[in-house]
Amino acid sequence: MQPVKLAENRNHYIDNLRSISILLLFPVHTFMIWNNFGSGFYIWLEENKIYSTLIVLINPWFMPLLFLLAGISARLSLEKRTTKEFIKQRINKLLIPFITGMVFLVPIQTFYARKFFYNYNGRFIENWQYFFTHFTDLSGYDGAFTPGHLWFILYLFIISIVSLIIFRYFPYRKAGLITGRLNIFCIIILFIPIWIMYYIGNFGGFSIGKNLALYLAGYYIISNKNVMEKVEKNIKWITLLCITSTLISVVLYYKYLYYGDIWVNYIGWITILVVLVYGKRFLNKKTKLMEFARRASYPVYILHQSILVALAYYIASIFNNIMVQAVVICIGSLVLTVVVYCIISKIPVARKIIAQ
Repeated sequence: MQPVKLAENRNHYIDNLRSISILLLFPVHTFMIWNNFGSGFYIWLEENKIYSTLIVLINPWFMPLLFLLAGISARLSLEKRTTKEFIKQRINKLLIPFITGMVFLVPIQTFYARKFFYNYNGRFIENWQYFFTHFTDLSGYDGAFTPGHLWFILYLFIISIVSLIIFRYFPYRKAGLITGRLNIFCIIILFIPIWIMYYIGNFGGFSIGKNLALYLAGYYIISNKNVMEKVEKNIKWITLLCITSTLISVVLYYKYLYYGDIWVNYIGWITILVVLVYGKRFLNKKTKLMEFARRASYPVYILHQSILVALAYYIASIFNNIMVQAVVICIGSLVLTVVVYCIISKIPVARKIIAQ
């Protein structure tokens, strides 16, 4: 049995789902300013249960989806590139933007965090020096070193390179003989090994193990046409299960602040399956707006949090109403990020920062 080749137009819905996931970063990181689950943020105003519950609705699946989509894309890429070409592409796409982002973007966030929490009145250049010479809990909320939101790029680079060893000794051609025979129950319970892997290489809730598992699931399992056909055939009851479980999740968190690891991984996996099927059904097309979003989404990811944190610092002192604050920060940071992207994309040297 030969592995089924992915259809060429499959790229469209993968790109569109990636763009939507990155767009969700704006409300999620905006609501983090009011989170009540003990996780800090560069600007933190007060606890708000509603905003925190909205994070709980999105958080279990949107970043995991990005790693899974990256795994699918890796299979597509390796069908067209040699291993050497793939590594070179990963260096240009991930490692170089990570390094430049660490130098020019992440220190902006720690600068405003230090101003907000510690009334820092020094210059940015002094905080920039402090950033690279002080190491605490890696959160960056005290101005010290942190990878910030670029943890995703660093993890993806490491996972992309390490996975090449796995692909060499366990090629897709072999895996296709196994994954193609998985029944729908086996596909559903894949959240269990993903959950177990969460505890491997977990740094502050960001797990290399879990994201490696998602990447491999995308490469070996979800990219298999037979697997996705089985999910599509059962999508009605899986969607019902997803909606019911999500409602339960909202009640559990809003009333009891329950956000257990195994439950989060279950919700995340079920939602990813549903999102993939409906994404393929309704987003498998290319428009001018979608093409712009495809080009802009990764640079927007790199740029967005520094702009959002800086804007939040000033908006917090201008408006008192938290709904107004949230709307202005969310929409304002989106608009500013897109504007900055459009400007930088015209500057050849600056394009390196955003991997354009």
